[in-house]
Amino acid sequence: MTTTTPLTPLTAHLTTAVAAGPATTDPLPYLAAGWIFLAGLHGLVTSRHAVHAIGCLSVLQSGTYVLLLAVGYRSGGTAPYFTDIPPGTPVADPVAHALTLTDVVVGASVSALLLALVLQTAKRHGTADPDALTGLKG
Repeated sequence: MTTTTPLTPLTAHLTTAVAAGPATTDPLPYLAAGWIFLAGLHGLVTSRHAVHAIGCLSVLQSGTYVLLLAVGYRSGGTAPYFTDIPPGTPVADPVAHALTLTDVVVGASVSALLLALVLQTAKRHGTADPDALTGLKG
């Protein structure tokens, strides 16, 4: 004989609120994310300066922010705070927003590390142009 545990009011509210609300079918956010990504990729490929390349990498990563937010968006949804909304209210996907926040933090950390490496490279070699750097000497 199996027994099921009754749902607490908060658990029942979470299951009904997250399941509600269809995902958006509007292609505009996805097209915007692709355009931002391609603009950053073009700048990264054609870059002739290391600081410019890092800026283009940040733009490229902004395209992923827009994509993650578009995936987590729900039509007519509200923010996923479950304390003051009635059960069955459509809410945005909190996992996609948490991934976006994580992506922002990782992007800022990587940009800071890359800028520090460019500063050290410019200090030691006198240039930040990747084509002007010579090979390592032992």
